[in-house]
Amino acid sequence: MLTTQVKRGWAIADEYRRRGIKVIFGGIATMLHAEETIAHADSVFLGEAETRMEQVISDWKKGELKQVYNFMLKHPPIESIGPARRDLYTKDLYNHKGVQMVDLFHASRGCRFSCYPCAVSYLGGRSFRPRPMNKVIEELAGIENNRLFIVDNSLAQDKKWEMELFREMIPLKKKWVSHTIEDDREVLELAAQAGAWYVYQAIFDTSDFIKERVKRYHDHGIGVEGTILLGLDNQTEDDIKRLIDFLLEIKLDLAEFTVMTPFPHTKAWDDYMRQGRIFDRDWNHFNAGQVVFTPKNIKPERLQELYEYAWKTFYQDESQEEKMFHLLSAVAEREIEDGTYRSRNRRLARKSFGKDIG
Repeated sequence: MLTTQVKRGWAIADEYRRRGIKVIFGGIATMLHAEETIAHADSVFLGEAETRMEQVISDWKKGELKQVYNFMLKHPPIESIGPARRDLYTKDLYNHKGVQMVDLFHASRGCRFSCYPCAVSYLGGRSFRPRPMNKVIEELAGIENNRLFIVDNSLAQDKKWEMELFREMIPLKKKWVSHTIEDDREVLELAAQAGAWYVYQAIFDTSDFIKERVKRYHDHGIGVEGTILLGLDNQTEDDIKRLIDFLLEIKLDLAEFTVMTPFPHTKAWDDYMRQGRIFDRDWNHFNAGQVVFTPKNIKPERLQELYEYAWKTFYQDESQEEKMFHLLSAVAEREIEDGTYRSRNRRLARKSFGKDIG
């Protein structure tokens, strides 16, 4: 669960407990809202589950379930992380409304960066923890779906490891999406050979650095979905409007706009709380699309309008679905070239978009 889902989770838990059923909470929202969650749970699990759940299950069977299992300070051995039980998936799991979707995969945990609005360093630690490469490639090779989302917090944490990962992935002919990768010619070339489809790239200004970085991705055949944060203290209304024009100028493939949201256990939360700037504490509204704080240079209601304006303006000439179709077409062409294209995709694409992919 995420923060915006946590109240719904509490309500479901309360109903199960009313019926005499034990409830254990774990995961992201639980770690961010542990003290509140305890009131709705028989047990709260904090941290990563590998090598730890045996103890929880044993305690539950003995009727000795602890109120809190806190493993956040010590991570399990990275070698203990095994492959997902994909044999439990239904056959059509990868198809949504006729479109072949991606499977989720991670090659590492933790993040050595500590970005201002991000809770990852609190949730997963400040150290980069790569899984053993042989285990990573073994799992990747066993995934039937050829389209993946590599969900690592950032692949750009260790250049040598990153390049090794891409080299090992080349023979697998996977097509994948990820968060930011290293802005380096060698890395980009290997990523392209390894099947990089498109990446999520934070775009925070209109500098030549950002413009050239996006161009370098495109030069290597890698699409870019920009993640654009609105409402930062250094932004004015004119800055936001100029940024939106810039995104169109650099021919960004997709854009995802979010409102600055001070999630608990982030530097933003600490600062805004100390400054008395958070005026809405309803967790349902912490969805990165609703203004819950007082911006420095823009009135809250105007920032909300600019958020809506950003989405409307960027997609006014070509809808989000149409832009996504271009990315799907590009990946289908590459799949046809290397023989991994699924024959049913053409029919599914026609059903969804009224046209063929590939």
